[in-house]
Amino acid sequence: MRKVIAVACVVSWSGFWAFGYLALSARIEDPQQMVTAGLLAFAGFLTGMFTYMRLSRDMV
Repeated sequence: MRKVIAVACVVSWSGFWAFGYLALSARIEDPQQMVTAGLLAFAGFLTGMFTYMRLSRDMV
């Protein structure tokens, strides 16, 4: 189970960085693209933090 959580952690952080970059580099004229990428980045951040905390708790 730890390997599944570790893979989810890596995928979540990758999504956070990718969609965070897209949100920051989107054109100002297209706020819908910024908001969508920002929400996906936030979801990646939450999932990444949750899985990271779960993995770090299991290590102790």
